[in-house]
Parts: sequence; structure tokens; C-alpha cells
Amino acid sequence: MIGAVIRFIVSALVLLLVGWLLPGIEVAGFTGALIAAVVIAVLGYVVEALLGERISPRNRGIVGFITAAVIIYVAQFIIPSYLSVNILGAILAALVIGIIDAFVPTQLR
Repeated sequence: MIGAVIRFIVSALVLLLVGWLLPGIEVAGFTGALIAAVVIAVLGYVVEALLGERISPRNRGIVGFITAAVIIYVAQFIIPSYLSVNILGAILAALVIGIIDAFVPTQLR
């Protein structure tokens, strides 16, 4: 349980960093980033459950990268007051999160 909490906090910090570094993505503070991290994790889990592990961002292939970008983009419609992303921002965020995730795993699996 404590591991899941730590991973959500790390995910929120990564989202804050991405929002600060990249154009096209805005996160409403740490609480917004934490809520966005939960929504993105849930969306990722649902997509993986529906379409299988080959579509998972964990696979680090182009399909996983595109899936991660789409999940980030769709998350803004679920929590519009906490996360705002345009298509370029979602693609750049997926790229940066993928790079950071290679060194500090943030997936809740």
C-alpha cells in the first residue's frame, strides 16, 4: 500500500515537472497533478484490460508511446479543472514521461 502511494506521488511530481518544462500541458498544482496521476493510471489500466498488454505503454514501442499520448490527452476531458493538454503537449509529455519512467518507474502495476 505504501508503495502505491509513493508511486502516485512520484507520478504527480513527474507530471508537475512535465507541465513546467513543456509547452501545451498545464497542471493545476500538486493536488491537480496527484489527481491527474490517478486518472491516467486508471485509464491506462482500463485500456490495457480492454486491448491487452501489447497496447501497454510499458512495452515502450511506438504503439505504447501513442497509447500513452492518447491517455494523457483523454485525461484532460475527465478532469478539465486540473489538467489541460493539447495534442503536441500530450505527445511531448508521453515522450518525457517515457524517458523519466525508464529511470524511475512510475507505473502502478
